[in-house]
Amino acid sequence: MTNDHPHLTADAAALLSEPQAGRIRAIRSRRWVLYPRAKQALDRLEALLDHPRGPRMPSVAIYGDSGMGKTMIMQRFRDQHPPHLARRTGILMTPVLAMEMVSRPGERRFYGELLSLLGAPQAPRADIAQMEQATLRIMKAIGTQVLVIDEVHNILAGTYREQRIVLNMLRFISNRLQISLVCFGVNDAREAIGGDVQLARRFEQLTLNRWAANENFETLIASILRNTPLRRPTVLTPKSLRRILQITDGITANIFQMLGSLAIEAIESGTEHITDGAVEAWVPAFDTEAAFA
Repeated sequence: MTNDHPHLTADAAALLSEPQAGRIRAIRSRRWVLYPRAKQALDRLEALLDHPRGPRMPSVAIYGDSGMGKTMIMQRFRDQHPPHLARRTGILMTPVLAMEMVSRPGERRFYGELLSLLGAPQAPRADIAQMEQATLRIMKAIGTQVLVIDEVHNILAGTYREQRIVLNMLRFISNRLQISLVCFGVNDAREAIGGDVQLARRFEQLTLNRWAANENFETLIASILRNTPLRRPTVLTPKSLRRILQITDGITANIFQMLGSLAIEAIESGTEHITDGAVEAWVPAFDTEAAFA
């Protein structure tokens, strides 16, 4: 089967048969676009699943400003390893368990969140020890190998004592179950994890820096455009690329929003590609500094 639109991926080209409203809906939806930096992060997370089980499992912390794509990477990793039914036991195995750090961390709230995520009934009067044992028993039974924690910087909302308790708890869970931890958070999360030296030493750190005017940024733009269902190829000048970077402040979410908005304009106007003039005239609907400071 020939590809009549070589400037697009197969999935994006297939959307061209949709009515205008369908293409616009697809552009507005949250969609995964693979680019080198995201692939590097995913490859490192994949390596955790292949690592032999042991008492001091390697872990990964991924830091970056809000809007840099941390949650999208987390969701992609989770979705690539969905729960599956073990034929022999009939247990729903869950190799990757993903959660969000509670807003005010503490042992009871953390274990309560995990038990809720695991679909386990909670006795109203259960003490922390009972909740801990129930959590460990279920996670071991379902074969959890990686515990993913988003918004890990929420640890800092607690007192110093509460922070220490939560960090000790994470280290204990990793040791007892011989599982890896993956933590996502804004740059302040370094301080949160660094509060426990023994735990921090296990973490390989990856930082999602804001985009700069270089080849990686050009690759990102090209990847987004190849996944955007426009009938004609978009070729932007270096001046337009600099303007995109300037307007979005190098924030991944802003870049997706800007190019998506321009693509919708191109569909509605009938031009079917993003022009340099459209980039020059585009006015952002977001306040970068207010949203992503």
